[in-house]
Amino acid sequence: MLIDEAVRSGARKRKACEVLDITLRTYQRWTWDGQVKTDGRPQAKRPEPANKLTDEERAAVLEVANSPEYRSLPPSQIVPALADEGRYLASESTFYRVLKAAGQQHHRGRSHKPQRKVPSTHCATRPNQVWCWDITWIPGPVRGLFFYLYLIVDLYSRKVVGWEVYEAESSDLAAALVKRACLAEGMATRPMILHSDNGSPMKGATLMETLHRLGITPSFSRPRVSNDNAYAESLFRTCKYRPEYPVNGFADLAQARQWVLRFVRWYNTVHKHSGLKFVTPQQRHSGKDNAILERRKQVYRKAKSCHPQRWSGDIRNWNLSDRVWLNLEKNFTQREQAA
Repeated sequence: MLIDEAVRSGARKRKACEVLDITLRTYQRWTWDGQVKTDGRPQAKRPEPANKLTDEERAAVLEVANSPEYRSLPPSQIVPALADEGRYLASESTFYRVLKAAGQQHHRGRSHKPQRKVPSTHCATRPNQVWCWDITWIPGPVRGLFFYLYLIVDLYSRKVVGWEVYEAESSDLAAALVKRACLAEGMATRPMILHSDNGSPMKGATLMETLHRLGITPSFSRPRVSNDNAYAESLFRTCKYRPEYPVNGFADLAQARQWVLRFVRWYNTVHKHSGLKFVTPQQRHSGKDNAILERRKQVYRKAKSCHPQRWSGDIRNWNLSDRVWLNLEKNFTQREQAA
């Protein structure tokens, strides 16, 4: 009616439709020879269908669908069973609609809605507060023969605090490595979290007993979710994509250990980490990162003062957060993040 009134007043029909947030094609589809066939607007008031179920009938459908006899059956079996009893409540499609509206279409009886397992979430505000570790294969001298690289990385600084190459995966070997890393970092009996995936070496009795004696709390990823241990996985990728990485395999265990030793020294002391504003993990671990980043700010401020016309905004952001999260949930509240 409003569109027709606007057209009679001299407005263009297309413009009148745009004012009401519909297209001209929609208006044409809703009308026929100037008469309204249907009003498809979401806010339009429509008469209730004559065949609509009453509240009592919908309640009866839900009562039957949740009864002990039928709560584990789909409507395609409930309706014929009711017909054998001489009863008719509604069609199968109506059963489905009523159950869907009540949120019971897929989960009734023993079928419960699956619960999403929340990943382990940790926050590090200093070095040696949260460690992540994992094991990866590295190629041996012949096809099908592998060595096993154990790596422990500090969440806060990304420093490799412990590593070793063995010929097997073992909880005993992992326990020995964790013990050496704690002694090297002076963390014996100090509370800490050690995060890993769900492999058998990570959950072995020897490692669990060692962690208990050292005062370390174990943390695990969700089953078959490698992203829950992303820092360790990222470190493995950096290792295996080094230009000098021997893709054809290591000749023996000694050569593998020598190569990993060089890699760890380069990674900790030379590699400027992109996640750390391009300071090395060792600089971050030892607390020298703040002074380095502050000097960079001064260099940039001086460059901007000398040539302000070359800067359209502020200088580069060299601020590095003091809070590093492992598996931060998107629905965390600001209060939980600030705690």
